[in-house]
Amino acid sequence: MNTYRSEALALRKSGYSYGMISERLGVSKSTLSNWLSGVPFIPGKELIERVGNAKLKSALYKHRLKIESIERAKMYAQSDIKELSERDLFMLGIALYLGEGGKTPESVHIVNSDPRVIRLAMRWFIVCCGIKMEHFRATIHLYPDNDIEKSLHFWCQETSLPANQFNKIITDRRENKSKFNKGKLPHGTFRLYVKSSNNEHSGVHLHRKILAWIDRCLV
Repeated sequence: MNTYRSEALALRKSGYSYGMISERLGVSKSTLSNWLSGVPFIPGKELIERVGNAKLKSALYKHRLKIESIERAKMYAQSDIKELSERDLFMLGIALYLGEGGKTPESVHIVNSDPRVIRLAMRWFIVCCGIKMEHFRATIHLYPDNDIEKSLHFWCQETSLPANQFNKIITDRRENKSKFNKGKLPHGTFRLYVKSSNNEHSGVHLHRKILAWIDRCLV
């Protein structure tokens, strides 16, 4: 479990709301929901003082309904999907690359801001494409409101990649970027590369093979 997730779990057990945890750790509410949806919630003193008892009772009722709905969805998902076979992973990875992968032959890469998607991509590359961990490289694309050190630590933890496999961090400082996006990507976006290393299994040949898989699926 990564450091942010451990801190979020401790705060949740102490009675902090998702909003309060998000403010403190810089982690989005959607990520917190994925991490903490199954954690029993008893509001702490600070939260009660913020929202008042009446509003809190209504919020807790809605929260309980949400938790119950999420747990039912998880139960149905487990029943519907069961365990992923290697064939399932193979096809899922092709679909993922079609949506999030690089289409030009210069590089094999996938971009996303969700660490679960990146971990899935890594698993696909390793299991279905024969790529080794040392062949991965990463670039983090951040925004002015992101903390560079925290974001690097976050992605190292989430991907198990050492810092020396990360390229220089890119920060987008364009002034015309919408202020409404502030805080929506607490750790920026992550670009996972497969380094060619003059190896046919990880260079241009791999890119051509992936595109051929995609073409075959689209026939």
